[in-house]
Amino acid sequence: MQTLPYLLDILKYTVAGIGVVWVALYLFKPYLDKAEQIQVLELKRAVSSQTLPLRLQAYERVILFIERINPASMLIRLNASGLSAAELHMMVVTEIRNEFQHNVTQQIYVSVRVWNVVKRVKDDTLTLMNNTMKALPADASGTEMSKTILIHLSKQEQDPYEIATGLVRQDIEELF
Repeated sequence: MQTLPYLLDILKYTVAGIGVVWVALYLFKPYLDKAEQIQVLELKRAVSSQTLPLRLQAYERVILFIERINPASMLIRLNASGLSAAELHMMVVTEIRNEFQHNVTQQIYVSVRVWNVVKRVKDDTLTLMNNTMKALPADASGTEMSKTILIHLSKQEQDPYEIATGLVRQDIEELF
């Protein structure tokens, strides 16, 4: 029977101790949360200072990729006189695929939206090249193929390569 008062005393002290700990946590929680937020911000700032140059370089490479697969510049760069349309087509398709493979790792540093734009521009350019090749006669020259592609691009209301570059620039502006 004498153990009952001791158990009640232990229970009272335990409840009082739990109450004190709860009040202390309630009072100090805002300070702990603020310290945690400061640490998170410092970590983000440190990571940002290291990754920002890499991200900017990736955006730079993406814009360079878009410019390099633009038929207006690529056909001039690749067109050697005397090529048949089939030879030029093969060179262009190989060039586009090589450029894409060379830049595929840039997707780590750019947004999903920008990477989707890059893939879309690549796919649309390949489709344009393939459709143009199918529309030309079998004995067409590379010059005829180039003219057909450039005429098709000039008939479009907006240059898809300028639109893609504009979307990449918008994404870069969001970084700042």
